[in-house]
Amino acid sequence: MIKDEHTKDTPETPEVNDIPPQDDPVSSDDPGSPGNENTDAVCGRVDNAEECETMPEENAGQGTASANVRIAELEKQLSEMKDMYLRLMAEYDNYRKRTAREKESFYAMAKAETVERILPVYDNIERAVNNPTSDEAYKKGVEMIFQQLKDVFSSLGVREIEAEGAKFDPEKHNAVMHIEDDRYGENSVVEVFQRGFEIDGRVIRHSVVKVAN
Repeated sequence: MIKDEHTKDTPETPEVNDIPPQDDPVSSDDPGSPGNENTDAVCGRVDNAEECETMPEENAGQGTASANVRIAELEKQLSEMKDMYLRLMAEYDNYRKRTAREKESFYAMAKAETVERILPVYDNIERAVNNPTSDEAYKKGVEMIFQQLKDVFSSLGVREIEAEGAKFDPEKHNAVMHIEDDRYGENSVVEVFQRGFEIDGRVIRHSVVKVAN
């Protein structure tokens, strides 16, 4: 067939069978598909969030239990230390009282021993006072010294034991002579050979006496 010169060549339309096949779109049901990967990641984040919410509660509970145990231990230690403190205070109070009593006892003992050593001087001054003399100035001076010594004894709590005319008391009197005399009552002290003294109720020297039976 002869073509018209004025007619242009028209490109041929390719056949349908010549179109290359297109790849099928990836199904969302495929486990390896990108969509499923994103879903797993989201699910993982959701699970982690739930675990993160649960872990602080568990840690808080463990922390509270640990704190309670520690508080109980500290309270026990405090109670033990308080008991120890009270015992120490009681022991110290007993020690203080015992020391005060011992100190007072030592003081009384030392005072009694000192007075006991002075008693011979007292006896000699008393004899000098009772000794007859024509020297009035001398006698007056000795009497003043004797009175001064009595005042010192009184300030120290030294008291003369009552003897003459009193009932014989073996705790305070030392009988060196006995007589039979109806003028006196039984076991009455009729004469004093040496004066006795006591200090704060403690006898430092017995009275040496004569007793009527």
